[in-house]
Amino acid sequence: MRRNRVAMALAVAFPLGLSAHAQADDAPTKALGVVTITGGQPTSLPTQIPTTMEGITGEQIEQSINATDSEDALKYFPSLLVRKRYIGDYNHAILSSRASGTGNSARSAVYADGILLSNYLGNGIGGLSFPPRWGLVTPEEIERVDVMYGPFSAAYPGNSVGAVVDYVTRMPTQFEAHAKMGYVSQPFELYSTNTTTRSWQASTSVGNKSGDWAWFLNFSHTDSQGQPLTFATRTLASGTPGTAGTPVTGAVPGLNGANAPWWILGSGTAYTTQQDHFKAKLAWDITPTLRAAYTLGVWQNQSQGRPVSYLQDAAGQPVTSGPIHIGGRSYAPLTGSDFALTNESLLHTMHGLSVKSHTQGVFDWEVAASLYDYGKDQKRQNSAANPLPGAASGGPGTLADGNGTGWNNLALKGIWRPDGRQGAHTVDFGFQQDSYQLDYLSSAIPGNWLQDGPGARVSEVGGKTRLQSLYAQDAWSFAPRWKTVLGLRGERWSAYSGSTAIPGAAPAIDTRWAERSETHLSPKAALSWQWLPDTVLKASAGRAVRFPTVSELYGATATANAQYINDPNLRPEKSWTTELSAEKDLGSSLLRLTLFTEDTHDALYTQTTLDTVANRNVSRVQNVGRIQTKGLELAWSGSDVLRRGLDLNASVTYADSVIKDNAGFVTVPGDTIGKRQPNVARWRATALASYRWNERWSTSVGARYSGPQFRTLDNSDVNGFTYMGVSQFFTVDLRARYRIDKHMVASFGIDNANNYPFWNFHPYPQRSYVAELKIDL
Repeated sequence: MRRNRVAMALAVAFPLGLSAHAQADDAPTKALGVVTITGGQPTSLPTQIPTTMEGITGEQIEQSINATDSEDALKYFPSLLVRKRYIGDYNHAILSSRASGTGNSARSAVYADGILLSNYLGNGIGGLSFPPRWGLVTPEEIERVDVMYGPFSAAYPGNSVGAVVDYVTRMPTQFEAHAKMGYVSQPFELYSTNTTTRSWQASTSVGNKSGDWAWFLNFSHTDSQGQPLTFATRTLASGTPGTAGTPVTGAVPGLNGANAPWWILGSGTAYTTQQDHFKAKLAWDITPTLRAAYTLGVWQNQSQGRPVSYLQDAAGQPVTSGPIHIGGRSYAPLTGSDFALTNESLLHTMHGLSVKSHTQGVFDWEVAASLYDYGKDQKRQNSAANPLPGAASGGPGTLADGNGTGWNNLALKGIWRPDGRQGAHTVDFGFQQDSYQLDYLSSAIPGNWLQDGPGARVSEVGGKTRLQSLYAQDAWSFAPRWKTVLGLRGERWSAYSGSTAIPGAAPAIDTRWAERSETHLSPKAALSWQWLPDTVLKASAGRAVRFPTVSELYGATATANAQYINDPNLRPEKSWTTELSAEKDLGSSLLRLTLFTEDTHDALYTQTTLDTVANRNVSRVQNVGRIQTKGLELAWSGSDVLRRGLDLNASVTYADSVIKDNAGFVTVPGDTIGKRQPNVARWRATALASYRWNERWSTSVGARYSGPQFRTLDNSDVNGFTYMGVSQFFTVDLRARYRIDKHMVASFGIDNANNYPFWNFHPYPQRSYVAELKIDL
C-alpha cells in the first residue's frame, strides 16, 4: 500500500495543482523527486485537503490479501475493522473506525465510484440491520480503495465523522476479460458444534474502450456456508429445583458475558447463502472535456438459517420443544424462538448517473444522481409457538417485507480555480439532497411459513428523512510551504411520514409521528506546513452532525426472539473531531504519527440486552450525553524495504474513549459514567508484509490485533469470550500467489492461521483455507 499512500499523502500536503478530479489522461506529476502520481480512475475523495488518507490498489489487494468480499480490502488499514462473520455477510458486516464501534454503521460513509453504499436507513443492528451494501462491489472489479479519516471535508454529511471509504472500480482503456474461481474451507469447533463450512465463488468481467465509448460488465456468484452465529441458552439461575420437564443430556456448561453460569442448548443462524451480483458501467466522452457515465448494479440473495439442538432425551433423540430438566433443575419450555428457522429472499438494485466536466481550467462542474431500491426484501421465520421438528416442514410463522424501502441522492458540484489550474485557490462548492424511505411490514402466517402469503399485521413501521445541504470549501496555498482548507457545510434535515404500528403490544401501538426539521452548520478547517524537506505537519478540525435515521426514529419491531424500541424524539449527535499529524518521508517508506480527538454530544446509541424472562434480545435507541475520545495512531508503510520486492505496512492505534455524561442508565443511575465506549478497544494493531520472490511467486503475511473491549454501556460484560461477548483477538493470515503463465494466476491462503477463537456478539470465523484461480485475457 505504500506507493499509493505516499502519493496521496504528498498530494494533499503540497500545492501540486493536483485536484480530486484529476483525469485518467492527465500527465504524471512529479513531487520532490520521490513520488510519481499516475493517472487512473479518479477518486471521489477531496485529495486537496491536508488530512489523513490511506489507500490500496487492486493489484496490491490481489497480491497480498485473501479478499473474498469487497470489505476485505480494508483488513489492514489503520484503525479500521469490518465485523464480517462469514463470506457474503450481508446483514452484520459493519465498519468501525478510530472512535466508532461495530454497532455504529451510520458513523462512516462508504461509496463506490461516488455512489453511496452506506445504508443510512438505520444504525448498526437491532430489529433490522444496516451495514453498507458491500455486495454491490466485488474484489475483482476494484481498481483502488481510498480512505479519508474524519469529517474534515465539507462535501460529506455528518455520517463521515469516522471515515469515508471510496471504492474506485475498473473502467477499461482497451479490451479486457477476466475470470476468477474461489473456494474456502473452514473447520469449525465450538461448544458441541463440530463441522466444516465451505464456500464457492465464481466471477467474470469483460470491458472495452472504443473511441468515445467505454463499457464494463461484471458478474459474480457466491455459494456460502457460515458457521453457527447464535445459541439457545438458559441461565442456571433461571432454573427451579425439581423434576418437571424432559430430562436431557448434551447441554454445554459455560459462563455468559457477566460471568454468570449458563447452559448452551444448541446452535442457530448457520446461514447458507446464494448471492448473485451484476454490474454494468457505461461511459461516453461527449467532448474531450465532458463525460457522461451510468452504473447499474443488481444484487440478489437467497439464504437460509438453520438451528441444531445439542439436547437429547433418554432414547438419544433430539429435544427441541417443551420444558426441559437439566442437573436437578427445571427450565422454561423450548420454543420456536430458541431454535429459529429463517428464509430470506432479497433483490436490490442500484443506479448511478453523472455528467462531469474536466477542463482543469477556471471552472469545472458535475451533476450526479443515484438510487438504491429494495425491489424485494423478505424474511420468513417460524413462530415461537411453532418449534422444531414441526417447523421444518411448515406451520405458523411471520413474514417481514421491506419492499418500497431505499434511498436516492442528488449532487450538484462545482470547482472554481480563480487563477487557473496552478493558482493559489481551489474552491469546491455544491448542493446535495439525500432522501431515505423505510417501509417494513411484518405479518403473521397462520398456515405454512415456508410458502404462504401474509396474514394479519404483526407490525408496520415506516417513514422518511431528507437532508438538504449546501457546502463550500477553499483550498488555499497562501505561502510556498503552507496550505489551508477552510470549509462550511449547512444542512437542513427533515423527518416526516413516520408511523409505528404494533397491534399485539400491550397496549397496542398505532402512531403517526409529527414532522420534524432542524438546521445545523458544520465548519471545517485544515492546515499543512512543509517543516523540513522530508517532513510535513498537518492539523485538521471539523464539526459533524449525524442526524437520526428513519429506523432509529420509527422502526420499533417485535419478533419472537428480538425486540427493537425506537424513539421519535432523538436528538442529532454532534461531534467535534481534531487531529494533528506529522509525516516523514524516509525514502523507501513513509512514517506518520497522528494525535486525534473526538468530543461527541448526544451520541446515538443502540444498546442490546437479553430479556431473560422472554428469552429475547431487546434493543433500545438512546442519546448518550457525551463521549470523549483521545488517541494516537502510528502508521508506517514502505516498498522495497530492506531488499527489493519486500513491502511492509504496519499500524498501532491507542484510543481512550470514555462516557463522560449520560442521563440514561442500564441498571442504576450513573452506572455508565466513566465507562468505556462499547466496541472501541484501547489498543489495535495491523501489519502486512508482502514479498515478490520473482516474476511468478509472491507471498504475504498479515496480522491483526484488537485489545479487550465491551459491548454494553455499563461495561458489565466482563467475559468477552462467550456468546454475546466482545473479545480481544490476534489473528495471522497467510497468502501465496503463483503466476502460471501470462494469463493464469493461482493463489492459496489461510486466514486466522493461528486459529484464534474470538467473538463480537457472534463467533468470528476460525482457521479458513482459501484457494483461487484467476484468468486474464
